Amino acid sequence: MAQTILVVDDEARIVKLVRDYLERAGFEVLAAHDGERALQLARLEQPDLIVLDLMLPGLDGLDVCRRLRQESGVPIIMLTARVEEADRIVGLELGADDYVTKPFSPRELVARIRATLRRVQGELGPTALIRAGDVELDTANLTATVGGQPVDLTPTEFQLLATLARQPGRIFTREQLLEAIHGMAFDGYDRSMDSHVKNLRRKIEPQPRQPRYIQTVYGVGYRFVDR
Repeated sequence: MAQTILVVDDEARIVKLVRDYLERAGFEVLAAHDGERALQLARLEQPDLIVLDLMLPGLDGLDVCRRLRQESGVPIIMLTARVEEADRIVGLELGADDYVTKPFSPRELVARIRATLRRVQGELGPTALIRAGDVELDTANLTATVGGQPVDLTPTEFQLLATLARQPGRIFTREQLLEAIHGMAFDGYDRSMDSHVKNLRRKIEPQPRQPRYIQTVYGVGYRFVDR
């Protein structure tokens, strides 16, 4: 059964371009041109992934992302024509899994979509259960608990935590973590990794400003501590 992608953009030519490439790649495609319709389709059709433009009439992409994250873990890739890094970081901090800057290569977008869906399907490695200290991850079902309490993680946050927790004590550079969660490293994505770590700490750390599990190794990257 083909996976369904919801494409949200107010520019009809972009929706058509993305639809054409996705359908050729074997996906089913839904389309919305504004934020309210995007929320309706997301709730009604429950797509496997959403490609979401940042600049939408009425309810913008950030508001749509914020509302979706209150009720769903559906993977979200944001499209943005804004060049300011801060705008992209806000989207990631709201829970978007990835972003693509306009103008973009449709082939690269399809590759990003496939990589994100692979993470959702639990293709995280041979071990189904990861235990590190009081953190437990079930990679088959994409569920996480900390101290026995369930934690709601986005697919990207789950993959990031799984990568770190599999090898406690190992120092990962930001580039290595990006490659682990996206399948490739991208120039200029250091800040996006920091945003994902910030979101993850907010969810799993007793005191996010004094992290117990995910520690920063200044000038290098991050490591997981399982004490």
